[in-house]
Amino acid sequence: MNIFNFNIIAITSTILWVAGLILLYLPSKKSFYLFASKLLIFSGTFLILIYLIYLWIILGHAPLRTLGQTRLWYSLFIAGIGILIFYKWKMKWVPVFSIFFSTLFLLINILKPENFDKSLMPALQSIWFVPHVIVYIFGYAMLAMSTIIALKCLYLINRNKFDKNLVLLADNTVYIGFAFLTLGLLFGALWAKEAWGQYWTWDPKEIWSFITWLLYLLYIHFRFYHKNKVLLPLWLLVLSFLILLICWFGINYLPAAQTSVHTYRN
Repeated sequence: MNIFNFNIIAITSTILWVAGLILLYLPSKKSFYLFASKLLIFSGTFLILIYLIYLWIILGHAPLRTLGQTRLWYSLFIAGIGILIFYKWKMKWVPVFSIFFSTLFLLINILKPENFDKSLMPALQSIWFVPHVIVYIFGYAMLAMSTIIALKCLYLINRNKFDKNLVLLADNTVYIGFAFLTLGLLFGALWAKEAWGQYWTWDPKEIWSFITWLLYLLYIHFRFYHKNKVLLPLWLLVLSFLILLICWFGINYLPAAQTSVHTYRN
């Protein structure tokens, strides 16, 4: 992915993010440093948004066709989520991890350049294409954040420190992420009906998506009925996210998925 000056955009965003984090962790209490930190982190994220809008205009369709393009949206969403959580709950460690993952996905796109193509196969020329993919990627980003929070909780528990508010934040991020996963499933079913005449075909991607959805549903039910039990559901969040990654990336490398309509190119 090195046309349209992507490498310059990715490196610039990374520099802005890192500079913002450095200012954020300066021992100085001056409000100027905090303001500058927020501005730099926001600017790095906004630059990715502008680039995606630019791609949308140049390609003539939403840049969501390939795995590399979905990674760009993921970088945008997880960085944005980290910013929102920091603004609301003042947790300085959250943007560190969200920006780490955003930078990692940008780096993957630098190391694995892709060829942009303005053409869309007929099945992708559906009104459900954009909402289906975008809500899924946003859900994935929100659930990644819930996993980051879960790992932080597990770390604190291991040090005999328990933060109930942090567990509640993990719950809330799961609720939002799960809602978007559900929308993704519904939009996908409507898209499948329009494109292939069936709402559900037991495609490998559909099966793994359903497994992922069930695991997060299990977490929600467990937390609802066992509010005082924390350790097991936190590990369940970690497991669920690993399955989510298999659903998103790993499924493309399974033999059964080679004929899947959901296999991404690049």
